[in-house]
Amino acid sequence: MTTSANRRTEWLAVRRELSARNRWILGIGSFALPIIVWCIVSYVPFVWHPQIVITNPGSVDYFQVGLRVDKDTFRQELADARAKHAPLPAGVPANPVYLPAPHEVLAAFYTAFATPPASRDGVWLHQSFWHSIQVIFWGFVISSAIGVPLGIVCGTFSSLARLQEPFFEFFRYLPAPAFGALMVAILGIYDAPKIAIIVIGTFFQQVLIIANTTRKLDYALFEAAMTLGTSKVRLLTHVAVPGILPDLYRDQRILLGWAWTYLIVAELVGTTSGITWYITQQARYEHFENVYAAIMMIGVIGLGTDIVLALIGRRLFPWDRTLKA
Repeated sequence: MTTSANRRTEWLAVRRELSARNRWILGIGSFALPIIVWCIVSYVPFVWHPQIVITNPGSVDYFQVGLRVDKDTFRQELADARAKHAPLPAGVPANPVYLPAPHEVLAAFYTAFATPPASRDGVWLHQSFWHSIQVIFWGFVISSAIGVPLGIVCGTFSSLARLQEPFFEFFRYLPAPAFGALMVAILGIYDAPKIAIIVIGTFFQQVLIIANTTRKLDYALFEAAMTLGTSKVRLLTHVAVPGILPDLYRDQRILLGWAWTYLIVAELVGTTSGITWYITQQARYEHFENVYAAIMMIGVIGLGTDIVLALIGRRLFPWDRTLKA
């Protein structure tokens, strides 16, 4: 009885570190639950399945094998055929074409890489991903190269923060995609406007987040350094930066996820390449299993990158218990 109560207490512990076993169970469960729901919706006919896939058109002239029709339409045609004593149509319950079953999406993880593009101007999935990764990389590098130092400066010196942050607070509410047409007019129709939108979408948030992280550093460290006559530059390089490195590293992991989010809207601007172009092309030909596979691959790459960065962070900052994979 006591053991059972202890287990319940461990599962519902408030801000207590979970055991490695429970972390694995809950981590797997977080993916298993939505997959189970997806399987139920896909494979159990009475749960949803609002359409019928025709297997035998019967006497209905516009029915064809493989055609999807709404259940109400099928029932009406079936009733009419019975009333006329004509050959009856037949079909099986199905979901709309835009909701493929899990096994179809799983197969698309392979076929999307192995099957040639459906159109002459189409692109392979691996080419699309590689192109998008390059756009993400350069956009985030440019944003970080400017935003990280500026955020540290704003978090250290109050006057500089007051000079810049009110405008940054204003600008961060402006949707980055709204600058799409302007970026195309200035930078052309290739990768530059995409990179610019990612920079706009992450830069201002980055400065504000890192400035706030820097302000959380114990002021006693600055006070001690200033008492010893440390210069302003060394105050940044020898006190602020080392003091916030674990938190700064964690902030960058989060902001990298935002960059992936802005990638999709960035690639809608005058593009014929990248993962968004691939998804659009596959949706045009109603290859929705490839669409789902591509979307999930974005998540797999993003999550995989985050896990790798978390593992690296645990090596770099072993004293920081918040950096966990």
